[in-house]
Amino acid sequence: MSSLIRHITIDSADPYALAGFWAQALDGALADDDFPGDPEALVTTATATLLFVRVDDRKAVKNRVHVDLQPQDRTRDEEVERLLSLGATLQGDHRRPDGTGWVTLHDPEGNEFCVERSAAERANG
Repeated sequence: MSSLIRHITIDSADPYALAGFWAQALDGALADDDFPGDPEALVTTATATLLFVRVDDRKAVKNRVHVDLQPQDRTRDEEVERLLSLGATLQGDHRRPDGTGWVTLHDPEGNEFCVERSAAERANG
């Protein structure tokens, strides 16, 4: 049997705060035993488990790996607006006039992630 991904680990300056952002973004939950100031925080979602660990080094360059989000019950544009309201920032807008494309955002600590079209938007063209 091959290995399974147990969780995706993300270095962060403030694990609890960043985990809180991602828990809201992904409709997940922080572990019951995680508190502000802890060196680690765990977020469980319907599709993934994210582990945030304190690292003193600040992010200096573009991520080598990032996540692509696909909204389930809203459009890409609605999801981008929701994530911006949670504390994400716009990095790059790659939406095209025909409705295709994606948006690249930064989480509160500057990690890149993308928002693609929903399945319904893809089905409609």
